[in-house]
Amino acid sequence: MTAGKKSGARQGATRSGLRSTSGNADFPQASKVRVGLVGVTGYTGMELARLLAAHPFMSLTRATSRSEEGRGLADLHPFLRGTAVGELAISAPDPEDLARACDLVFLAVPHGAAMSLAADLLRRGLRVLDLSADFRLRDKAVYERWYATEHTEPDLLTESVYGLPELHGAELAGARLTANPGCYPTGAVLGLYPVLKNGIAGDSPPIIDAKSGVSGAGREAKVGSLFSEVSDNFKAYSLSTHRHTPEIEQELSRIAGRPLTVSFSPHLLPVNRGILSTIYVDLKNPNMPLRDIRSLYAEAYADHAFVRFLREGALPDLRSVRGSMYCDIGLVKDERNGRLIIVTCIDNMCRGASGQAIAGANLMCGLPSAAGLGLIPLAP
Repeated sequence: MTAGKKSGARQGATRSGLRSTSGNADFPQASKVRVGLVGVTGYTGMELARLLAAHPFMSLTRATSRSEEGRGLADLHPFLRGTAVGELAISAPDPEDLARACDLVFLAVPHGAAMSLAADLLRRGLRVLDLSADFRLRDKAVYERWYATEHTEPDLLTESVYGLPELHGAELAGARLTANPGCYPTGAVLGLYPVLKNGIAGDSPPIIDAKSGVSGAGREAKVGSLFSEVSDNFKAYSLSTHRHTPEIEQELSRIAGRPLTVSFSPHLLPVNRGILSTIYVDLKNPNMPLRDIRSLYAEAYADHAFVRFLREGALPDLRSVRGSMYCDIGLVKDERNGRLIIVTCIDNMCRGASGQAIAGANLMCGLPSAAGLGLIPLAP
């Protein structure tokens, strides 16, 4: 379960120690990679702490929060009771202290808050994996237009690696700065990659109809996220204005080798976790047999065990990926109109955020991408 041969990702881990894959930094030969977590109170911070508690090659040495400084991590997140991670005391975020105690730092903070901190940590010789949107978009003007925030570290936009391991494993190996993909873009890009890479899509913009669990909105108290508002309800939101739109278009354009726009429609499901995306693509050749399209998907993901391409006739569902790193993909061809229908499912908290961040950090540190991520989905 690695990034695979086609990604070119290098692997240099043993049970007794680590081997660096880059000349940028050398990690201790007989100890775990020391990692810090800035922003431990939100859902992505919670999920990172859960996954790091069982990671065989990483040790959480700092967990920070200004509002919860001094508390034990298990006091804040009781599910961590009885683990070494749970005994860690939460500290205030201090770049100097992080530089002393860590080799790599996860930034699980809102957009706008990560860019200056990332730059400071990089100057101190740390590797940084940012879970916000601050380094996902390569165009400063596009970032500022969609996020209404000045980007103060534009030089880092060209250095950051987009942390989708199936597509960028070779670039992630030894990277200093990784931008973790958004949850909606993860399912959309993985679903469309084989179609665009092989040039079989027509000229019409793909339609991405996506539905997310409530945890995707974050842990902040908001009326729209209240149980009585979400339960027994289903609604669309941010139509044509969702901030993941330019990220999806950027990555799909890179794959296709030409500018692409999409029609992206997000919806809110009355569930905690998961994203199901139904994607509609007009084919360049409407008569292309489904078996030929399926062979392109099978080839694209043959070496990537975290993408499960389902048998013909099977479609993914949220329960089958819950709590895991899997992206399940199913295909249907509408023979009446020559349109391909792609369905993808991911767990937005693990594959769409924290688990994918750990996969990226693994590669940055010369580890197999799947280290610490061998999670079977939860059922029921």
